[in-house]
Amino acid sequence: MALGTATAPYELRFDAGRICLDLLATTHPEERLDSLEPLRAWIVGCGLVPAGTPLAHADAAWLVDFRELRGQMGQLVRVGFAADGRPYDLALARVNEIARTPPPAPRAVRGEDGTLVRELAGPPACEALLAAVARDAVELLTDPVARAAIRQCEGDSCPIVYLDTSRGRRRRWCSSEVCGNRERVARHRRRAALSRA
Repeated sequence: MALGTATAPYELRFDAGRICLDLLATTHPEERLDSLEPLRAWIVGCGLVPAGTPLAHADAAWLVDFRELRGQMGQLVRVGFAADGRPYDLALARVNEIARTPPPAPRAVRGEDGTLVRELAGPPACEALLAAVARDAVELLTDPVARAAIRQCEGDSCPIVYLDTSRGRRRRWCSSEVCGNRERVARHRRRAALSRA
């Protein structure tokens, strides 16, 4: 899903290229996971669970846990490696610990029209969902090709980190429609101001 496809008012993004990076994007331009409703929408929107999966059992502890994982992954993805070349050990240990829990198990069932659809056997536990995100982060951080494609948006004051899978690896912005458009408008205004002067 791309920017703007989630329901307002929390405007979630799913364009960073990986589930773990989409979770990092929930902090910009302000905290998006400020209540259970946007957290539930994010869990469904990023594909951790199929649409229609019951998440009514989610509570305030889920928000705390998802934000904590986001912070740990942010240290590993954004900052990368310490001056001595070692990963941030506490964050890495926590992400590895979370990744040990089995993620939710999907199953194929017949939908109303007879086609096979994915569903979960029951409401997923928070730990299982966190594990799926942590495993995605582990896969990203241990894959040299994917890790080399991690980029920071060049947009003015944009902290979004994304996976650059563009041809030639020349993607500059988290979103061409958002940050890219702002940059193009700013360039146009600078040129217009220079031509008037």
